[in-house]
Amino acid sequence: MQKNDVVTVTIEDMGMNGEGIGRVNGYTLFIKDAVIGDVIEAKLMKVKKNYGYAKMMNIISPSEARVVPKCKFARKCGGCQLQEMSYEQQLRFKYNKVKGNLERIGGIPASLIEGVMEPVIGMENPFCYRNKAQFPFGTDKDNNPITGFYAGRTHDIIANTDCMLGVAANQVILETVLDFMKKYKVGAYDEHSRKGIVRHVLIRYGFTTKEIMVCLVVNSKKLPYSSELVGQLKRIEGMASITLSVNTRDTNVIMGDNCEVLWGKRYITDFIGEIKYQISPLSFYQVNPVQTEKLYSLALEYAELKGNEIVWDLYCGIGTISLFLAQRARYVYGIEIVPQAVEDAKNNASINGITNAEFFTGKAEEILPEYYRETGQEDSETQKHMDVVVVDPPRKGCDELLLQTIAKMKPNRIVYVSCDSATLARDLKYLRKAGYELERVRVVDQFPMTVHVETVVKLSLR
Repeated sequence: MQKNDVVTVTIEDMGMNGEGIGRVNGYTLFIKDAVIGDVIEAKLMKVKKNYGYAKMMNIISPSEARVVPKCKFARKCGGCQLQEMSYEQQLRFKYNKVKGNLERIGGIPASLIEGVMEPVIGMENPFCYRNKAQFPFGTDKDNNPITGFYAGRTHDIIANTDCMLGVAANQVILETVLDFMKKYKVGAYDEHSRKGIVRHVLIRYGFTTKEIMVCLVVNSKKLPYSSELVGQLKRIEGMASITLSVNTRDTNVIMGDNCEVLWGKRYITDFIGEIKYQISPLSFYQVNPVQTEKLYSLALEYAELKGNEIVWDLYCGIGTISLFLAQRARYVYGIEIVPQAVEDAKNNASINGITNAEFFTGKAEEILPEYYRETGQEDSETQKHMDVVVVDPPRKGCDELLLQTIAKMKPNRIVYVSCDSATLARDLKYLRKAGYELERVRVVDQFPMTVHVETVVKLSLR
C-alpha cells in the first residue's frame, strides 16, 4: 500500500473515534465518515507498516445503517461523529465499544462480560438534548462575525447557529449577539493576533425550569456597549442570568477565573428527579438532563442502599450524585477538587433540606488516604465509613493511590460511573485483582450522535 492509492474496501467495524475500519489484502484502513456495512472507494492519505488512514472518495454501496444526517454540517463539524449512522446502530456500536475495552484492556473474560452487561439505555429523541453549549466566535473572509463549532481537528469555525444537539433558544441568543457585534462594531477574538473582544458565548438551559443563562467570554476587562446587548438578551423568554467572564490569556481554556453578573442572577436552577440544583457558569453539570436522571437512578440502584450506609462520593462535582444518594443513605461524604463546585454542593444540599451530606475540597487521591491514615486500618469504626464508594472520575480515570486506599478500606460495594470505557477497564482490572467481583454493567447513551458514552458498573467485595 502506498500514499494516494485508491482502493475499494468494505467497512467491517468502527474505531474508538467513530472512524470506519476496513481491510484490503489484510491491511487495515481507518476511514472517517464511513459506516459499518458501507462499500466505498477510498484514497490512502497516511501509510504505516500495519495500518493506514484513508479518505472516503465515493460510496459504492451504502450500508443499511447509513442515514441522511439532520445537520448539513455533520461531516465537517467535529461535534457529531455518528450522525450518518442509524441510532439503533449507534447504540450497538457503543455497547460493543465498552464490551471490547473491558475484554481487551480489563482482561475480563468474554463469558463474564456477557453475563453482567445489560441493554444500553438510549433516548427516545436523540436530538436537542444538550443543556449547555460553548460557541467560539470568529470572523469570516468578509470580516463579518461568525459563530458555530470547530471543524474536526481544527480551530476553523463552521458558521452555524442552529446545532441539532442544542436547544432552540441557542439560535435566538447567538443571532442576537451577532447582530449586536455588527451594529456596534465589536470584533471577534482572533487567537493568532490575540486581538478582538468576543471569544465565546456559554449558554445553559434548565430543561425543567426553562431558565436560561448566557455568559459572554471576552478578551477585555469590559464589553463595550454591554448594556445594549443586555437589553436585547433579557427580552428572550426564560432569560434569568447574564454574566461576563474576562479571559485575556493566550490559552485554549475557554472560561476566565471569575464571572461578573451583568443582569439577573449568578446562577440558574434546574432539577434532576426531585433534587434541585443551582448552576453557575463554572459549575460542572451533566449536559443531558434526560439521560442524567436515568444514569443517577442506575447508580442509586447499584448502590443498594437500605438507609443505614455511610457512602463516599469521589469526584462529586456540585453534589449531583451525592444528593441522589443522600435520599437513601445514612450519611454521604463528597470529595471534589474545585472549590467553587464544593460551595455549590453545600448550597445545593441546603436548598433541598438535605442534612446528611458533607463535602470536602481537595484531590480524592489525597483526602481519602489521609482519612484512612487518621482512622487506622484496625479501627472497627472505619468500616462504617466505607459501606459504599461511588466514583465518577474524569476521563483519565482514578489515581492508583486512590484505588489502593479504596481496596484497603474494603467497602462492601463500589459503583463506578465512567465517561471513558478504556480507563474504566484499566481500573476494573486493578479492583478485580484487589478482591472485587464485577456484578453489573450498563451503558447509558449520554451523548447521542457522538462516540462518547457513559457506563455504570457495580462491584462487590468477594
